[in-house]
Amino acid sequence: MTFLPDDRASELRDLFFESAEEILQALNDAGLALEEHPSDKESLRSVRRAVHTLKGDSAACGYRELSELAHELEDVLTPDLAKQHAGLIAEVVLTAADTFHEMLAAYRNNLQPPAGGSLREHIQRLLRKPPAALAEKAAPESAATFSWTEYERLLIAESFRRGETVYHVALHLATDALLPAAGYELAKKALERAGKILAIRPENSADVTNGGLIEAALSSTKPPDWIRKRCQVPSVVAQISMDRVPVRETAPRDVLEILVESEAAAVSAGIPGEFIDLDETQDDDSHPIAVPGGLAHAVAENTLRVDAGRIDTVMNLVGELIIGKSMLQRTITEFERRFPKDPLRGKFSDALAFQSRILNELQKSVMKIRMVPVEQLFRRFPRIVRDVAKQRNKEISLEIAGQNTDLDKSILDALAEPLAHLIRNAADHGIESASERVAAGKPGHGTVRLDAYHEGDQVVIEVSDDGRGIEREKILRRAIERGILKADEIVRMNDAEIHHLIFTPGFSTANEVTEISGRGVGLDVVKSALDALKGSIEIKSDAGKGTSFRLVVPLTLASIQALLFYVGGRLYAVPIASVVEINRITEDEIHRVDDHEVFQLRQQVLTLVRLDRLESQRPSGRSKRIFVVIIGAGSRRFGLAVDSLMGEEELVIKALEDQLVTSPLVSGASILGDGTVVLILNIPAVISHLARIPAVGATA
Repeated sequence: MTFLPDDRASELRDLFFESAEEILQALNDAGLALEEHPSDKESLRSVRRAVHTLKGDSAACGYRELSELAHELEDVLTPDLAKQHAGLIAEVVLTAADTFHEMLAAYRNNLQPPAGGSLREHIQRLLRKPPAALAEKAAPESAATFSWTEYERLLIAESFRRGETVYHVALHLATDALLPAAGYELAKKALERAGKILAIRPENSADVTNGGLIEAALSSTKPPDWIRKRCQVPSVVAQISMDRVPVRETAPRDVLEILVESEAAAVSAGIPGEFIDLDETQDDDSHPIAVPGGLAHAVAENTLRVDAGRIDTVMNLVGELIIGKSMLQRTITEFERRFPKDPLRGKFSDALAFQSRILNELQKSVMKIRMVPVEQLFRRFPRIVRDVAKQRNKEISLEIAGQNTDLDKSILDALAEPLAHLIRNAADHGIESASERVAAGKPGHGTVRLDAYHEGDQVVIEVSDDGRGIEREKILRRAIERGILKADEIVRMNDAEIHHLIFTPGFSTANEVTEISGRGVGLDVVKSALDALKGSIEIKSDAGKGTSFRLVVPLTLASIQALLFYVGGRLYAVPIASVVEINRITEDEIHRVDDHEVFQLRQQVLTLVRLDRLESQRPSGRSKRIFVVIIGAGSRRFGLAVDSLMGEEELVIKALEDQLVTSPLVSGASILGDGTVVLILNIPAVISHLARIPAVGATA
């Protein structure tokens, strides 16, 4: 027995928790598939494979309770039991996913795991035979079934690959034997003398009865008659049945099957596994688990699991290189200005161009490492919709598109809770009951849609439903009741502003509080999460037709192409993707409407925003003609008055501590090559100020 050092043990457990999350998601997917098609053998096979892997990995990490419960579940997930209890098997799998999730959470926090009582109740229900099956069971079992587990079938396949012959042997024990347990041991020893036992049923003598049946998969180089004679035990074996197992063509195998086959090959060849005991405080009845090759080697050779913090460190270093490139570029520009005829100018420019090209490729490569498809997040939501539909007695389906859209891993993780809440809300509040839908002329089955796509250097995620829509009057009534609005303010509000009231902390239009929602907690968190990501959220709703939430987030928070400009002596930047155009207007073209400065751009009237007024700075001197940067954020546009333009540059975003930021309009900062600090505007925050900041000094 060998023991892993503490650092290796910790690394192994981290690997286990990461792979266990993937296994639980596979259980959820298979459970939902079995709910739709209870007789789907491939889904059941996927469940058994996932449970088998979880059982072995948890045992290797010393998590005995989880391993034992997974073992109990694996024993009942047989094709026969699944066929007998087709209506129950999906519920068992989904309950198992929830139970295992709770146990893993307890292990992560070094707490005592739950006992899993509900899952064990389901297992007991599976073990109960239906009445029809009991009637057919009147006579002692006489026919062999040879129903082997996935692992045992792989052992048989491995024997075939070594060129060995495998037989199915059925030994019928005598009905008048006095000690069936002793008879079982004698029959088993006879089988061991005849060849190598790859699988045997029952696995121990306690489960055998008088007149019972012993089934075995036997690998042997001897002829059938010789094996039959060896298995004849007088007064114990009453009848022997034997068939040669045909060699079957195998289907393409996935990585997991190959790994398990490697383990099977090691066991068949008699290679001892590496025993590891990660918990010296285990109970006396626990045993070290043989893990051939070690769990830590269970990852394909061409795949690396890297902590996200290490990638962030590399990305930060790339950011520093970009700043260094900017410094070098400014230095070369100064050199060219001072020595316009020096022959070194060309060499410097060539070296800078080469460095820039390599740096750009390096940045793209690191960014690709950080990017993951949103499918990793989307695959969690079918289970949420299914559970809400079941609790609320509704018929709801989830349609998903754009699963292959890539997004920064850190942003993806931050969107998990907001998206889960929006989808839960859509299923609970948005979709009506079947009777309501039919009465409204809709199909009884509701639909929630989830879509993702790229839009420039941003990612748009849309959550929509075909439900009742947002009731405008109910929102206004609730807002007045809570003192958020005054009755005379309603006249000046458009639909978008009214819809955004639902993001007010504690705001809820639900008539009842359920286990799912209605407490007024959630949508304000969604808005806060989008603000933290420098993103935005838009709502479109048609009464009786449905609601759509449009979430717009940056592709990454690491760097941006930005437009730089001065306002009131400060240097600011906005993402170039938000810039629609740059124009110049005169002060005479600015007018005031409803206490807002506006100007006309072709056929459109836009609000003019002056940063020096938003930030309560001293107004800069007014010039006759001013630059206006037209900013587009979703469906809204406004003009940003600037004193002068500096140009376009790639900026590495640096997060600012809360105590250093005095204005909510600033989402981050960057440093130029000459050391100048640039403040990056938070466009959603600027938009939120448009309705509240009055114009000063505008001309009528």
